[in-house]
Amino acid sequence: MERRFEHELESLKTSLVKMGSVAEDAICSAIRSLLSKDHALAQKVIDTDDRINSLEIEIDNAILDLLALQQPVASDLRFILASQKINNDLERIGDHAVNIAESVQSLEQFPDVQPVEEIPRMVEITRTMLKEVLDSFIHPDPHAALSVLKRDDEIDELNRGVTRKVIELVRKDPQAIEGALAQVRISRNLERVADLATNIAEEVLFYTQARVVKHRAEERGEPSREKPNG
Repeated sequence: MERRFEHELESLKTSLVKMGSVAEDAICSAIRSLLSKDHALAQKVIDTDDRINSLEIEIDNAILDLLALQQPVASDLRFILASQKINNDLERIGDHAVNIAESVQSLEQFPDVQPVEEIPRMVEITRTMLKEVLDSFIHPDPHAALSVLKRDDEIDELNRGVTRKVIELVRKDPQAIEGALAQVRISRNLERVADLATNIAEEVLFYTQARVVKHRAEERGEPSREKPNG
């Protein structure tokens, strides 16, 4: 029975890694479609959404079975509860990838619109945060998770910068409002992906260190070097 439980836990982790890979690829493809103005690639991202939704349902069902049939405790229970939240966060990341792709398609109507300079920087940071937080889950690494948490404020500030620049742009050229608003939507979706990466980092800290840091910025200090022992 114990060996079967361990196998099911490993299977859950494998499924989450797969889900993370698909969600990460969706975001990266959406970003590439943005930078290259590639309509076909944006459509591929939109078409990926059903696969991500199906994976979320499969993982949710596996988690419910584990909770109902195995009655896990201590670190195993923390891992399962964290996995449930991470699964939901990854599905939402897929949704934001679709939103970005749809905004890329809408920008086709405004070929002369130049990206606000903060957006490429947001792209770089968001992509890095997502990659690092998924690695921190796979390997379990609370120190890497903590480094992701510390980058969230930078993304928030860049998002505010995009809004300020877009307001200035529209004041100078009211005809540019539709293209400008598409950039605001892209910026906000990137900011939300960064928020979700932060949520996953918090769950990694919960799983590995039994620490709850959500909404508690003062507790986001260096994690303990002790490994979870139940």
